[in-house]
Amino acid sequence: MPHVHEYAATIEWTGAQRGSTASYAAYSREHRISIVGKPDLIGSADPAFRGDGSLYNPEDLLLAAASTCHMLSYLAICARQGIGVTSYTDSCTARMEPKGGTMAFVEVILNPVVGLGSGDRDKAMELHHQAHDECYVAASVNFPIRCRPTLLES
Repeated sequence: MPHVHEYAATIEWTGAQRGSTASYAAYSREHRISIVGKPDLIGSADPAFRGDGSLYNPEDLLLAAASTCHMLSYLAICARQGIGVTSYTDSCTARMEPKGGTMAFVEVILNPVVGLGSGDRDKAMELHHQAHDECYVAASVNFPIRCRPTLLES
């Protein structure tokens, strides 16, 4: 029987303290994301949607989820395959466009720079494909997540 993993969070609209949604242009988009046992995240909407650009927005968090899921999958696969990764940094990007009457993600591009301490370089590059296949976020979204890795000798 497959394992089932469940997650829980509480999202509270804290912007209500600044007034109601009586005016689309005037209400605060600030909110708190709470998960038991973890620090709260304070978020807002993207500035394009009248939010506070100094706070996390859902689009930031989706991009971060895609990147970190790939990274964690890749590191686990490398560890199991005897590939010694010594560093990993991803300067990733995402693009949204109008789609079906709303805005939607149409692409995420991962640009991981991986420090390789030991192991086969070609195999280390190839394992990014397996990491993509094993990434839970990539398996859950309806847009492409492309990976353009670079390997460095450590």
